Amino acid sequence: MTMSIDSALSLHADALRLREQRTEVLAGNLANADTPGFKARDLDFAGLLARQAAGQSPGAALAATDPRHIGRSALDSPGSAELLYRVPTQSSLDGNTVDPHLEKAAFAENAVRYQATLMILGSRINGLRTAIRGE
Repeated sequence: MTMSIDSALSLHADALRLREQRTEVLAGNLANADTPGFKARDLDFAGLLARQAAGQSPGAALAATDPRHIGRSALDSPGSAELLYRVPTQSSLDGNTVDPHLEKAAFAENAVRYQATLMILGSRINGLRTAIRGE
């Protein structure tokens, strides 16, 4: 039975990429906590990971109806995940929807989950290395 490294690590590698993107989004929210009119954003990590596991691209489903259309691969950049607006728990007078306490908590949770994903990837790689050596 043959097994590629991509198939052994793909879900965890996708999770790591999505966690990285979420870190950037949350850091941007925190950086703009005092910017009037800034709307806090986040991504649906579970939904995006489920779609990637099912083989769908992270963005909206697009159909190329003309050969001159830009291909889907050109749109798949690290920042191309679907960003959602966060529903504010408390309105502010300047229109900013960033709650620094919630953003810091979400950032910390994401950092812990990022580290956990790294640990899982490390153990998977060690397991593959052991299997290759025949130990």
